[in-house]
Amino acid sequence: MGLITPAIGRPRLPQRIISPCFGANRRYLTNNGFFRVSEEVREALNANKPVVALETTIYTHGFPYPENVALASLLESVVRVNGGVPATIGILDGVARVGMNPEEIIRLTESAGKDTTLKLSRRDLAHVCGLRLAGKKFHGGTTIAGTMLLAHLAGIKVFGTGGLGGVHRGAESSMDISADLTELGRTPVTVVSSGCKSFLDIPRTLEYLETEGVYVGTFADGRKGNVDFPAFWSRDSGVKSPTTIENEMEAAAIIHAQHSLRIHSGLLFANPVPEEFAIPKETMDEIIEEAISQAVAAGISGKDNTPFILSKIKELSKGKSIPANRALIESNVRRATIVARELAILDAKQDEAQGRTSSRFNPALSSPASTAKERLSNASISLSDAPPAAPTSQISPNPDIIVAGALAVDFSCDYAPLPHSPDQTHPTPQTSNPAIINQTIGGVAHNIAKAAHLLGASVQLYSVVGDDLAGRAALTKLKDEGFNVDGIETLPYPDRTGQYVAVNNANKDLTLAMADMQILEKVPYSTIGHMFHKISVQKTSPPKVLVVDANWDADALHEWLSLSRSWPNTTTIFEPVSTAKGLRIFPENLHHDTQHPFPHPIVDIITPNSMELKALYDHAFELGLFDHPVWFALVDALGIPSSGLRVPLAVTTTSALVDEGIPQQAVKLLPFFPTILTKLGPEGVLLTQLVRPDDPVLGSAEESQYVLARSKNGDERVGGLYVRLFPAEKVLGSEEVVSVNGVGDTFLGAVAAGLVKGKRVQEVIPFAQRAAALSLMSEESVNPELEKLEGEIGL
Repeated sequence: MGLITPAIGRPRLPQRIISPCFGANRRYLTNNGFFRVSEEVREALNANKPVVALETTIYTHGFPYPENVALASLLESVVRVNGGVPATIGILDGVARVGMNPEEIIRLTESAGKDTTLKLSRRDLAHVCGLRLAGKKFHGGTTIAGTMLLAHLAGIKVFGTGGLGGVHRGAESSMDISADLTELGRTPVTVVSSGCKSFLDIPRTLEYLETEGVYVGTFADGRKGNVDFPAFWSRDSGVKSPTTIENEMEAAAIIHAQHSLRIHSGLLFANPVPEEFAIPKETMDEIIEEAISQAVAAGISGKDNTPFILSKIKELSKGKSIPANRALIESNVRRATIVARELAILDAKQDEAQGRTSSRFNPALSSPASTAKERLSNASISLSDAPPAAPTSQISPNPDIIVAGALAVDFSCDYAPLPHSPDQTHPTPQTSNPAIINQTIGGVAHNIAKAAHLLGASVQLYSVVGDDLAGRAALTKLKDEGFNVDGIETLPYPDRTGQYVAVNNANKDLTLAMADMQILEKVPYSTIGHMFHKISVQKTSPPKVLVVDANWDADALHEWLSLSRSWPNTTTIFEPVSTAKGLRIFPENLHHDTQHPFPHPIVDIITPNSMELKALYDHAFELGLFDHPVWFALVDALGIPSSGLRVPLAVTTTSALVDEGIPQQAVKLLPFFPTILTKLGPEGVLLTQLVRPDDPVLGSAEESQYVLARSKNGDERVGGLYVRLFPAEKVLGSEEVVSVNGVGDTFLGAVAAGLVKGKRVQEVIPFAQRAAALSLMSEESVNPELEKLEGEIGL
């Protein structure tokens, strides 16, 4: 399911509205010892941004750890990607929190199943908050009723959840009726759910809601006429919905009118489970009857009844209820966000009609044909906690290059031996050594982006820093340099800004490096989604180049690559970073899929050093990828002569490289990475390339010497094999080398800058080598004098 749903047209509001909006003079609960609203949510509410409440009982009493963490991250991401601000609501240490940061969500989800983590409805809130004063601190997941109440106290109007509680079967004698229903009767919050669970008494539930004065409508989802009220796992319940809603705009209009009329009850919008995950009503009826029978036989009742039946439904459905459950929750949260977005626009238009202005949210009415991206862009939704930055720091609407990866503080420790030091070249291990230590702003992605930026390219860096001194120093330094920082997210404690420490010998050659990049190893999915949202809102055309480094964890890395597949004309580049991290480029399921073992290609260009190349080769071998028919088909299409390539490879590279197996390893990896730039230090750069049939090198007399094989079987993907060693123009002496940090990153940044100028890789490499040499002679990871080479980039 896609995260962004296309929007629909909305009518213009009357310009003269007599009755004031309920929210115009609202007085909501302020932060105190029992109740806290996060800064992000407060700012969003004050700016009339779309805010969506999210409950936490599904995390504390629905899904086990760490599945609940993943679900929490997903749902917050769904809200952000669709233009809203998530307000996850729960209790931590006896304090009700509206809007929880990642650390708080992890604390709550980790506590699932513990005796001190409770399921909290309206009646329980004063109890758990009050006992904090007596030294008893509880965590708690809020039910729909508890979440509604706290959301209303904060001023939030829309709440997305899974399934509503209801009237239980046999309630005429047991009086077992969910507090969710009475809460809807007295709290003006809109709930978007997939109806109520089908083991409840749905007709009596709807009757009870009518008695409570609760409006109930079901989204038509393209269906005509009166539709059924959904039954959670099933789209139909056999009971007609009181009303039918066509789309999110109609839902928002109803909410807007409800608040304008100051009707102090909630609204329920039922959103059927997505069709592809729905379980037919007849199937669910049989499962539910059996689950209820087993509950009766076991004597299960009261608060234990629902968990028992849910467990039995999972068992009897052979697990099919779980994916349906996840899908409907995600669908409901997405729909709630779009409703909140439409409502924010209506509220803003009313403010405008009554002479009030919003400080941050300036909506524009759009036509039915407008896209979600255009509507978000027109609405100028800002998801940043900070005030609007100066124009120089705004995200460029059309950066030529997007670089995603590590931003860090670099420490370069250069061994400076004393006259009596036992080794005048290498530091002595396990003791203190004299050194010259320099601190700069670095990180692989930062260095790449800075190099491209200095060479005149339009660049946007996406990374994360911690809310610490190093992070603030890094952002300040980048701003001082005129660098764009709006793509950099700040994560709260305990996340730490990345740091890299390089220990070099007296010749400035790397002896040992230590990197703390854990902040990128556990970036919440919501943060990635926030970055993607910024891209989707700000951009009007895809970047020409996307560079991703391997400091992301595997999931985040492949999310970036998945994003790039929607940009067919964008060149993707992968920087492996290290022998261990570089292996993340291979998706985990490669060796399981016998039909399609790998995408073609995984990424367009990779830039390993010789050790990283070998690690990639060995890993592919271990996965058995070189034995697959798809791999054979592509390699056969190269037209490699029966005599092999050892001699021609020795001619176009060197015998030493062939003896090491470096060009051979690169050739075997070409089906995955059609252009490989292997960085060989003083020996230069080895270009190994799978050229397409229309590549100009195939018809060039000058470059024919590097075409070692030509396809003869008419394969549309493969024209031939191009292998060329680019020796370094000048090998610097040890006295000229100041620091090796950032040299490879500078090279890649220069390659990217050249590619956006329309140059071929072959044309760009010599220029990139000159740029890298400049960084060798600089204390900084990227030499500021790179900007002097900008005029050469068009060569």
